[in-house]
Amino acid sequence: MRKYLVIGNPIEHSLSPKLHNYWIKNNNINAIYEKKNLNENEIENLISEVREKKINGINVTVPFKKTVIPYLDKLSLEAESTQSVNTIYLDNDRVVGHNTDISGFELGIKNSKFEATGKKVLILGAGGVVPSIIFALNKMNVSEVTISNRTKSKAENLKDIFKKIKIIDWGDVPEFDIIINATSIGLNKDDQINLDFSRVGKNKLFYDVIYNPKETNFLKTGKKMGNEIENGKLMFIYQAFTAFKVWHGIDPEINSEVIKLLD
Repeated sequence: MRKYLVIGNPIEHSLSPKLHNYWIKNNNINAIYEKKNLNENEIENLISEVREKKINGINVTVPFKKTVIPYLDKLSLEAESTQSVNTIYLDNDRVVGHNTDISGFELGIKNSKFEATGKKVLILGAGGVVPSIIFALNKMNVSEVTISNRTKSKAENLKDIFKKIKIIDWGDVPEFDIIINATSIGLNKDDQINLDFSRVGKNKLFYDVIYNPKETNFLKTGKKMGNEIENGKLMFIYQAFTAFKVWHGIDPEINSEVIKLLD
């Protein structure tokens, strides 16, 4: 039986096993997908298990998307360009790090029918998934990307990869068409992003990378003000879709049953 894992810390909230095991069963694949709470000092041994074919694939989530890189043999163009890995597999005895968050975000936004071309985007946060989101937004030809992070220096570090982004102080809310919460604020239902959105106006897109809970306080605020809202569920499904295809060579079906599975 082939073995797949998602690693992170925390990992309890992850619905990856539910989705991947559903597709595994539907496609009659002899495999199991599990989640593993990991400490940083365990990464090297885990990657060795991929090399030894004891583990056939790994998904990587917060806070290890960058931390895993030194232990890999090769990065895909997407992973190299963002310095972020969320999918690991073995190819010709080399452990490869790939990034499916880019296509996940892009396909998720396209599915939401909100036109991103030429739009101004404000991203809250500078961690794990943010380089992938910036990469995808650039592909989608947005006009401007601004980053606001509680630790400003972490946002400034992103300029090493993406020269054109703007960095602002946490608490400032510039004009935008799309605002993306890429922080972990919202994983707990009482979490509040204490920013003043009173001058934002209507008909913007409030997008939260978090998909569980499905409506964070950030999204509720956007909705109350007359804006469109979207959580990270479709991004999550599409990044998993791409990882599944990489591992199994199969396009798993995305239908209403899959979407309901994650409610």
